[in-house]
Formats: sequence, C-alpha cells, structure tokens
Amino acid sequence: MAEIIAMPKMGLSMKTGTVAKWLKNEGDSVKKGEAVVEVMTEKITNKVESPIEGVLLKVVAPKGAKLPIGGLIAVVGAAGEEIADLLKGAPVAAAASTGTPAGEKVKISPAARKLAEENGIDYQRLAGTGPEGRITREDVERAIVEGVPSADDRATLEAIPYEGMRKAIGDNMANSWTVAPKVTHHTSVDLSALLALRKKINNGVKDKDKTSVTDLLVKAVARALEKKPGLNVTLDGEQIKILKEINIGVAVALADGLVVPVVRDADKKGLYEVGKEIRDLAKRARRNKLEPDEMTGGSFTITNIGAYGSVDWFTPIINQPESAILGIGRTVERPVVVDGQIAIRPLMGLSLAFDHRVVDGAPAAQFLGILIDLIENPHKIFI
Repeated sequence: MAEIIAMPKMGLSMKTGTVAKWLKNEGDSVKKGEAVVEVMTEKITNKVESPIEGVLLKVVAPKGAKLPIGGLIAVVGAAGEEIADLLKGAPVAAAASTGTPAGEKVKISPAARKLAEENGIDYQRLAGTGPEGRITREDVERAIVEGVPSADDRATLEAIPYEGMRKAIGDNMANSWTVAPKVTHHTSVDLSALLALRKKINNGVKDKDKTSVTDLLVKAVARALEKKPGLNVTLDGEQIKILKEINIGVAVALADGLVVPVVRDADKKGLYEVGKEIRDLAKRARRNKLEPDEMTGGSFTITNIGAYGSVDWFTPIINQPESAILGIGRTVERPVVVDGQIAIRPLMGLSLAFDHRVVDGAPAAQFLGILIDLIENPHKIFI
C-alpha cells in the first residue's frame, strides 16, 4: 500500500522546511530506509528516507519548494498503484521564483501589472501563483517586500544558486542587521598568561585531547557572564529577559556557510569537558550530523577567525535572539609598554558587538573589562 513522504519536524523551532535536492527521480525504485530527498531548515540539511520499498510514484514538491511540517513531499508505492486519495488536500508548495521564459507572453492580472509598474517591479521575472501561472497582485506585493532576482548578464566563472544554507545565513544576517541597532567595542588583550597556562595544561596530553585557545575563551566568557549577567540577555517582545543558563554558541565555518552549535551550561562544565564538546560539535557540524536542537538556545556567541591570520578586529553580526557576540581576531606580537618598559607581547583582537536596544555602551565596556582581566589572569577563570 502506498505511503507518503512528508516534511519531517527537525527541531523545536522549525515551522517550515525546503526541498533542497532530489536523490531519486520519479519512477525510480527505492528500498525501505533509502534516502530519497534532502530537505533543509534555516539551520541544517537532512536526508529523508523512504518508509517502504517500492517505486517513487509521485514527486509532489520540486526542488526549492517550501512546506510546513507534515507537508506532502512525495508518494512511494507499488508500480501502477492508484494514489489519487493520498494526493487530496496536499498543501501547495511555494517554489523558487524563476520568472517567465524569454519569448513567452506574460500572464498577469491588470491589478498586478498596475502595482508592479507603480513600484518599479520587473514582473517578467516573477513566477505567478495564480491559475496557469498567472501573476497575481499578491505575487507583486511579495516581490515588493522580498525583491526580484536581478538581470545581471556579465560574464561569470560560475553561477552559484543563492539557496539552502547560504540563503538562510543571508536572511538571518539581514534580519539581525535590520532589527538590532548594534554597537561594536574593539580592543586588544595580552594573551601571554593564557598561552602559558594552555602550554602547561597540554603538557603530555595527546594532540586530539589538547585544550585550544577557543576552549579557554569559552570558559572565560562564561565566567564573565556570571559576573556581568546583563550581557546574557534576550529581548522577548516587551520584556528584556536576563537568562539563567549560560549557553555559549561557537561559530563553525563550513565549506558553504556557517553554523553555531551551542555548549550548554558552559559555566558549570570543566575545561576538559567544554573542549571535548566543542571538538565533537565542530566535527559533526562539518559532516552535517548536528541535531537541530544542538544549534538553538544559545545566550551568547563566540566567533573566532584568528586562525586565518588576516584580521585584527571586525564587526560580527549578532546571532538573534541573543544580544551580544564576541569576535576573536588574530594574535600578533606587538610592542607594548609594561611597567614603564617596552616589551613584545602576543596581542589578540577582541570585538564585542551588542544590541543597543537592551545593552548600553557602559555595561558592555564593563563586561569587556572583566573579560580582559580573566584572559590576562586566567587562573581567575577557575576561582
């Protein structure tokens, strides 16, 4: 008996999912448990398996289609099996806009045409959702809000679809930049003592278990948030909530984007446990094996690009709905004045970006001062 493949729920915050890639074609034979299609949320991509052995009878949702949880993606069953009843009531998938092919007459309602012309919208580049692909007023209104694909005909080396993780990141960053009036404090910190402590900790430890600078920074930030909880906040409607849990997101760069797995209760965990968890999360992130809930619930994020050796300070984008993020730049030996004498010290760039709706400049500077003290006197992290 035929069965449907529906949009799975991949995380507590998920509301919709998008068909990213079909691994099987309509009419192909499939085994039970065999991956048929890849779907993605704003955070991850997962493969969806066939519930039974049979034939992929119907692909209902094409690549790019967005569906609610439980929305009908496809039907699998025996060859020639009648599936009309299963298709009844299937939600309409919203596919990516492709526009009208060149040479074809554009089907558009008079009201939609007038609205498009008044707002400078090139309606020939819109995909209509009305009968027979007719462009409706709603299609134009959506284009006014979301924009229309450009018609750039310059020669290119490669055309990469703006979709999937890249688009999700772009949408999230644009939203954060729009809703949060941000300020960034930039400074440098002497890393001498922290590097010396790290060397002692790692003495005789296997490479795979060695503590990283990021591990120590996560613990330092967690301790600073204990001392200054006004940075461990979120704006929830009409309330500024100071969060009890200190959950540190650690940004991980991927080949085609960025994810932020979360170290929960970082203040309560030991240094070795934090390091082990960060390594595990990063490893599984690069293999696309993270669970959705491992990337939610953060209260503060750290993004470390120091390893690239090219950036001292930058303006990181706040990971909504958090209210602050710490950017880590490169560590460079520079001359500094210590006790009236010039000395060469390893200085690391710090960039604290914060949401000025809920965090003012003075408490942000105080937090940064606490963090600098912890980094330059790292024994204080653990007392």
